[in-house]
Amino acid sequence: MKFNFFTRNATQTLNNEGAKAYALTPEVELYSAVVTTMLNDSHYEKSDQRLARIQELTGKVDPVFVAKLAVYVREQMYLRSAPVVLLGELAKVHNGDALVGQAVGRAVQRPDEITELLAYYQVTNQRAGTKKLNRLSKQMQKGLATAFNKFDEYQFAKYNKDTAVKLRDALFLVHPKAKNEIQQAVFNKIVAGSLNTPYTWETELSALGQVLFASEAEKNAAVRVKWEELIDSGRLGYMATLRNLRNMLEAGISGMHVEKVCSLLADEKAVRNAKQLPFRFLSAYRELKALSFGHVPMLLEALESAVYASVANLRGFGSQTRVVVACDVSGSMQKAVSPKSKVLLYDIGLLMGMLLQAKCKNVLSGMFGNSWKTVTLPSQHVLANVDEFYRREGEVGYATNGYLVLNDLIKRKYNADKVMLFTDTQLWDSTTNNQSVNNTMAAKWAQYKNLFPDARLYLFDLAGYGQVPLRVESNDVYLIAGWSDKVFDVLQALEEGQTTLSAIDEIVL
Repeated sequence: MKFNFFTRNATQTLNNEGAKAYALTPEVELYSAVVTTMLNDSHYEKSDQRLARIQELTGKVDPVFVAKLAVYVREQMYLRSAPVVLLGELAKVHNGDALVGQAVGRAVQRPDEITELLAYYQVTNQRAGTKKLNRLSKQMQKGLATAFNKFDEYQFAKYNKDTAVKLRDALFLVHPKAKNEIQQAVFNKIVAGSLNTPYTWETELSALGQVLFASEAEKNAAVRVKWEELIDSGRLGYMATLRNLRNMLEAGISGMHVEKVCSLLADEKAVRNAKQLPFRFLSAYRELKALSFGHVPMLLEALESAVYASVANLRGFGSQTRVVVACDVSGSMQKAVSPKSKVLLYDIGLLMGMLLQAKCKNVLSGMFGNSWKTVTLPSQHVLANVDEFYRREGEVGYATNGYLVLNDLIKRKYNADKVMLFTDTQLWDSTTNNQSVNNTMAAKWAQYKNLFPDARLYLFDLAGYGQVPLRVESNDVYLIAGWSDKVFDVLQALEEGQTTLSAIDEIVL
């Protein structure tokens, strides 16, 4: 099937800044809402409002689309909370075939996602207490049984947390059939609470914390040795390495071990397998920049190599393709992606823009707020470029006058083949308070297309509020949403004549 997501007949509405906008179809709105959220408060929408909107949209679209979207979001966009919600809501509205079971079995990729899904299932079905979960739908039960057989003892032990719904509870509820005797022995250990303690950096350092040392110097030396042992073991995962760079430096690991860490961070295969959202590299980069250790420059270069490797398969555009990258630095973009994160939507927009710039041969980059300003930066140092943009953001103000990007191109008669806007799509006209019909993206794009009929406009939606400033899939305007480097795969698909949702449509359950 092909999902009908065109917005040519979309209802005209107003965005959160009172500017004229277009509502998306339920399929595209659901797609953009889930790939741009960690279910935390955003500038215009509280987390519970986003959740309620996702729940409502799930009931409006084809269940097959919901199932495929859950798998896509988990496998391609590397998100965990959003697929749990989609699967829980899908189980509420669909039954009678194997769809739910297939989607659950495919999308659950960590043991703790079994318990998270059960906890959400309990909440969304308004059931109190673990015992109330004994009426799982048959397909939810089958899907979770499939998931149980994906994992070994180490994985179960690593994610066996003291949460409201525990792995032991889940095992009793799901009754998975072990695939062999070894798996059955692991299930028995889950029931008995006797899983072997996993070898992780948390457990190793926790064990060290129970030791009584004669002096602080002896303790510090032991911590250094332990970090070096973890690095040498090859069992310190990529994410754990990325998140503990500061701790390793403060522990005083040797130069040889710093080099090993750098090799892991910059390894293209390791980057691909780690499936990290690009902003994780930016977060680590900024934390390192604040430290005064001699090995920091080497690690910063490794992070630059890592984030560049994350888009190694992006074909980009050749020297003959003229690209404009415009980054929204408005006030509404300055919202953290999660309560504990220092990374803002603003940062994600800049990072995505700089990743694209690094792959293009003929690119004009800039930022817009009250005004639009081009900024010339070298192409290779992606993370350094983001910080340079960040340092200069106040130069253009904090409104969202995206039309000024096109207005400048029109005045200069700048013939761009591709115009890329990284934004929360809440574009408006602060100069006339939305009173001028000429100061809209729709009006300016029509004017620009008269000058350059072959130009294309790509809106990279970073917030998923459900409106766009001009009709999508009409007059060479395209919508792409998400924070993962996989958004560039969507861009490539559009270049090849496919649709925004082609990758979702092609998933086989």
